[in-house]
Amino acid sequence: MTEKNFVTKIQIYSYNELSEEDKNLVNLAKEATEASYAPYSHFHVGAALLLNNGVTIKGANQENAAFAGTCGERSACYNAGAYYPGVPIKKMAIAAFTRGDFVEHPTAPCGVCRQALLEFETQANQPIEVILVGKEKIYKVDSVKALLPLAFTEF
Repeated sequence: MTEKNFVTKIQIYSYNELSEEDKNLVNLAKEATEASYAPYSHFHVGAALLLNNGVTIKGANQENAAFAGTCGERSACYNAGAYYPGVPIKKMAIAAFTRGDFVEHPTAPCGVCRQALLEFETQANQPIEVILVGKEKIYKVDSVKALLPLAFTEF
C-alpha cells in the first residue's frame, strides 16, 4: 500500500488586509447576492470574477421549483464565457447571505462548481485565485485545483 496526502494552503485575511483589487471583488460578490433568486434554500450566493482583460463579471445563484438551479459561481463563469470567450479568469470572490446577514464562515463552492471552475482554469492554462468571503475572515487559495485535488478529468 502507498499513501498520498493532499495539502490545501489557505491564506486567511481580514477585509482590511486585502489589496484594493481584492476588496473590489469582495464588494462586487456581496453586491451580487442581491440578484440571487433563492426562494427555496434562502441561501443567496454572489460571485465576482476578474478577467485577464480587466473586466469584472458578477453572477448569482438562481433556483427553481425543480431544484435544477444554477450556483452563483457558475452563473458568473458562464456569463464570462458567453461575453468574453477565451479570456481567462484571473480571480474570483464568492460571498453568501442568509437569514438577514452574510455568513459567518467563508463558503466554498459546491462540487459541481469546483469541477466547472477547474475546467475554466485548465482550459486557460492559468490558475484562478479564489477568495472565499466570511463575515470576519476571508480565505484565499491560489488555484481551483487546491479545492478539488481528485478532480474528474480526462487529462
